[in-house]
Amino acid sequence: MTNITFHPLPTDVVAALRAGGTDAYGLPPEHSVSSGDGMPCRHCLGHVPKGAAMLIFAHRPFGALQPYAETGPIFLCADDCAAFDAEGLPPILTTSAGYLLKGYTADERIQYGTGKIMPPAEITSYAADLLTREEIAFVDVRSASNNCFLTRITRA
Repeated sequence: MTNITFHPLPTDVVAALRAGGTDAYGLPPEHSVSSGDGMPCRHCLGHVPKGAAMLIFAHRPFGALQPYAETGPIFLCADDCAAFDAEGLPPILTTSAGYLLKGYTADERIQYGTGKIMPPAEITSYAADLLTREEIAFVDVRSASNNCFLTRITRA
């Protein structure tokens, strides 16, 4: 099986947003308070605890504007949190019945036929299987219910 890595948002990007930097729409993040589970931080890849401050902003996990460069709302812990750096499934991918996985080519285009909703127990194996294919450069994981970007998976 192909070894894979789950990627959080880069710490420098997170620091800039926390310092008032702008999002994919050129706007500063909104400040809010977490209502609990369902508020996944894209840096620690855990949930923003209930009652904790969080940021909401538009994110586009692609290098350039193009038809497949999806943009959507995501969350961050407003306070410092450590970037996810562990083996195995991140905590944000364990609390729903299913997650949407899609394979992308090196030029950031969806590889049609790869999109599937997978239960948490099958995320790692499906992503690893996709990444055995030469044309797949990375796999994005999104919420199956809201389509929000959660994390990117690459070959380790």
